[in-house]
Amino acid sequence: MVKGLYTAYTGMLNEQHRMDVMTNALANVTTVGYKKEGTTSQSFDDILALKIKDSSVGLQNVQRIGINNPGVKIGENYVDYSQGSFRITDNTYDLALSGDGFFAIEFTNKAGETSTKYTRAGQFTLNKEGFLVTQEGDYVLDTNNRRIQLDTLKDSKIYRDGTIQQDGVDVARIQVTDFENYDYLQRYGETYFEPIEGAQMRAADADMYSGYLEMANVQSVSEMVNLISITRQYESNQKVIQTIDDTLQVAVTQLGRVQ
Repeated sequence: MVKGLYTAYTGMLNEQHRMDVMTNALANVTTVGYKKEGTTSQSFDDILALKIKDSSVGLQNVQRIGINNPGVKIGENYVDYSQGSFRITDNTYDLALSGDGFFAIEFTNKAGETSTKYTRAGQFTLNKEGFLVTQEGDYVLDTNNRRIQLDTLKDSKIYRDGTIQQDGVDVARIQVTDFENYDYLQRYGETYFEPIEGAQMRAADADMYSGYLEMANVQSVSEMVNLISITRQYESNQKVIQTIDDTLQVAVTQLGRVQ
């Protein structure tokens, strides 16, 4: 195989992966609490090229050609946990966190299995039973890992520490949890995260603001600039392949032609 073909091919694959991640971020630019992903690229390990069983150097001899690097490979994706901008809603149960931390949510999957997920999306509401839930109907948990039930006929006031009051009485306190190392969190869906083995919880250092929502931390202008960069790099690799293909065509159809 022509080395240039393979190198350009891996470059195109890498740019396609970057494009997929970037377009997903753009699709979620209006999603409350969404945290964008980024990509990394890695080079393949250098290899020592050798001539083995080549009649030009003798079938019994081995000749070193040199060090080759066969291109680029897709690295790991990462999540950007930086805080997004706030949008005013004046809805009591719309909550935004300023600082590090996540809301704790009791999540039930389609199989009926229940687990705790974590999110920055604080677009909450009360269901008909008075439970504080997400837009998908998952229950928001208090500091004792219990569902929060309020009186739907009474007004609520939510303080920065997460305490909910009705008629001047503390009814519940919304749980805010943080983690020692976000590398031990993995994305679940668009706005949920779940801890994996090795995750360590810690007290959150965040203030809660009622009547606000934290928007996605995606900057549309920056992503569009990246789109142009990715497109141009993809086209460059594409032109390399076309050039090599033309060269090979000349070598096959013309150089060996008998005059």
